[in-house]
Amino acid sequence: MRTVHNETFRGEDWALAEESRVHYEDCAFHDVDWSESALTACTFTHCQFGNVRFNAAVLTRTAILRSTLTRCSFFDATFTECKLTGSQFVDCSLRPLTVDGGDWGFVGLRGQNLTAVRLAGLRLREADLTGADLTRADLSGADLSSAQLKDVVLKGADLRGADLGGVALKGVDLTGAKIDLAQAVLFASAYGAVVSS
Repeated sequence: MRTVHNETFRGEDWALAEESRVHYEDCAFHDVDWSESALTACTFTHCQFGNVRFNAAVLTRTAILRSTLTRCSFFDATFTECKLTGSQFVDCSLRPLTVDGGDWGFVGLRGQNLTAVRLAGLRLREADLTGADLTRADLSGADLSSAQLKDVVLKGADLRGADLGGVALKGVDLTGAKIDLAQAVLFASAYGAVVSS
């Protein structure tokens, strides 16, 4: 694996690039175009991304760890088995987006628009989804345990089979959301109902 440490990249045109097993640590990327690129088994640790374009990029088994992504575009990008632990998305464009498995634990997605994005089965443990728009999103089977869902919009979202353990459910708007029986009991209990058979 090639390691790149403490470097700053500005205005680079890496569209259509194919990178494999490159490890970036403490690097900064500003106005970089990674559109239609293929990043396989790459790692970004403690990196800063500003106005980076990942449009139609394919990220496979790639890790973006404890990094900050600001005003980045992921239009039609694909994440397959990627790890984004502890990374923060700020004012990014994240749709349409394809996500197939992976670990997004502790990720920050505050206020992000994730309308109709498929996040089924994704690990979102302790993720910060405060104020995010998850209208019609597919969260079936996702691990949302201890996630922050304050002011999140879940209208028409599919939550069936998702792990909601440790989530503050009171005040979460579930208008039109699909939930299973076990989740219905959790929500009823959150509002003080005594559920009995």
